[in-house]
Amino acid sequence: MKQKKTSRRWTLLLLPAGLLLVAGLSLWRRGVAQSPLLEPLPQDPQIQAFFNQSQAARYREPYRGQERLGDDLERVLIDAILSARRSLDIAVQELRLPRIAEALVQQQRAGVRVRVIVENNYRRPLSQVSAAETGRMTERDRARYQESLRLMDENGDGRISPQEAARRDALVMLENARVPLIDDTADGSKGSGLMHHKFVVVDNQVVIVGSANFTTSDIHGDFGAPASRGNPNHLLRIQNIALAQIFTDEFNLMWGDGPGGRTDSRFGLQKTARFAERSLRESPRSALLAPTSRVTVQFSPTSPSQPWQVSVNGLIGRALSASQRQVDLALFVFSDQNLGNALEIQQQKGVQVRALIDPGFAFRTYSEGLDMMGVALPDAQCRIERGNKTWGRAIATVGVPTLPEGDLLHHKFAVIDQQRVITGSQNWSAAANHSNDENLLVIDNATVAAHFQREFERLYATAELGVPGWLQQKAQQEQSRCGLAPAGAGRAVSEEVDGAE
Repeated sequence: MKQKKTSRRWTLLLLPAGLLLVAGLSLWRRGVAQSPLLEPLPQDPQIQAFFNQSQAARYREPYRGQERLGDDLERVLIDAILSARRSLDIAVQELRLPRIAEALVQQQRAGVRVRVIVENNYRRPLSQVSAAETGRMTERDRARYQESLRLMDENGDGRISPQEAARRDALVMLENARVPLIDDTADGSKGSGLMHHKFVVVDNQVVIVGSANFTTSDIHGDFGAPASRGNPNHLLRIQNIALAQIFTDEFNLMWGDGPGGRTDSRFGLQKTARFAERSLRESPRSALLAPTSRVTVQFSPTSPSQPWQVSVNGLIGRALSASQRQVDLALFVFSDQNLGNALEIQQQKGVQVRALIDPGFAFRTYSEGLDMMGVALPDAQCRIERGNKTWGRAIATVGVPTLPEGDLLHHKFAVIDQQRVITGSQNWSAAANHSNDENLLVIDNATVAAHFQREFERLYATAELGVPGWLQQKAQQEQSRCGLAPAGAGRAVSEEVDGAE
């Protein structure tokens, strides 16, 4: 029987442990020499932040050969992997980059214990997919396949030979080297909502964590879209033994006894009950560490039978409710009504709220972005999303970023009062909160917050803000069709289904 659970959360105070240089330097081929870099921001000695579209660095992207702006997130991961002397634990939704696989194979051969967990939907090597199968794929899955095909097809003949797969299909490379790997069906189920983590633990001392999957699309850019720079993403490198142990414990819970053993892995709501601490500033482990930085960690999913306040989204809500001056959001998905309500209360108190949401989700009927802009959009059955509540004082500081063709806003972060950062793998949705294997960190550190603030300002500077004309017209048409008042408020009966990654 599946056990009900609540998420687990810890608060840590971090000590300085040596500075790292910002990884990578990048820029587009066109105008590289003429394009000035921003001055790099100082990095915290223990928590370094990297962004694949940073304007303070440039690097030559290894697969398409483009010189471009940004931190090389793949290089950050490879350097961390190659630094391991004893152990490497990797939990990532999707792993397709061959250079990362090559580094993992190299380390295993050197005697490092390597363990890998992926999402079951991305467990199969794409070089093994037949032409007949591609015809039955959804448009989205076919696009993923075509991206991987371009990555693996070294001679450009439109097919993947066994030799190409052995060199360029990351999962084949791991299989050939017998690197232990499981997915979220190892618990005997059909899998959790999503095994959505993106973290690496090195030697039980260092954690690499953030929003990026280990794919070309999430880090470097799409082969099928020459202008693509990769979905805007970030990684953090955090050196702290206590934090690393927390992530190792979560990994071990999912791993069980590994591949081929008993079905003692635990994913999703099969994880044993783990009760959250009482507040952001209360933790039995806090007294062990000096107050240089504070990091609060919590994992999803939380059973819907538990109070929302003890869930990961509940932790986000408490962090938002503590804001005093300013909250800036850069989110792939924003659909949790409770979080929208928490933000509205802060806005009514005078807190400035700005939000950027991926264009693919910003204007869906369940988007909290619509609430913030004062727009109620009924669905085809004239239903308003569950609990929908448009803001009484709508704001025009909500919008969508302007991105290169092929790219999505994949961040999941907030900056609060330029002092606190909320980040991790968790999208701000009920699906992430109650179904997925996720992580979330709340970081109290002004140096780290400055990096996220710069990234938000970069995206915000060219964003399309406010209610687009087409959306205003659509809302009026739909409200008229459904016989709703202009405000569009009403009881909702529909369920949220976002399928977001």
